[in-house]
Amino acid sequence: MHKSKATRIVDAMMEKDHFSQWLGIIRLEEKEGYCRLQMVVRPEMCNGFGIAHGGITYSLADSALAFASNNKGRHAVSIETSISHIRPLQAEDGIIATAKEVSAGNKISIYEVRVEKEEDGELVALFKGTVYRKAEEWQV
Repeated sequence: MHKSKATRIVDAMMEKDHFSQWLGIIRLEEKEGYCRLQMVVRPEMCNGFGIAHGGITYSLADSALAFASNNKGRHAVSIETSISHIRPLQAEDGIIATAKEVSAGNKISIYEVRVEKEEDGELVALFKGTVYRKAEEWQV
């Protein structure tokens, strides 16, 4: 089976991305400027309130941003990100992050990442990321 360039780029990134591996991320879909990821909140990801640490949804969204912004072919790095935490998550909650390009420029692109509960699609976090697109191309 022939893999798309977007998939080959995310394969190369994921191979060295030990943090995304630690999160337990499962890739659901990727295409140019788009990525869907899934993971399950583990007990060690919860804070003193017994809910998922905000860094967990942030990290999942950040990984989705990285994969979506790089899979177009050029190296891209985030230069500004923000998140709104809307609903709490518990251990064992499955979540899905969907990253979509909303503005594509030669050097600067903007992405929106929605983090939703897998069970019912409830929005739990909304992430915005701005990336700088380098001249360097992925060699995959």
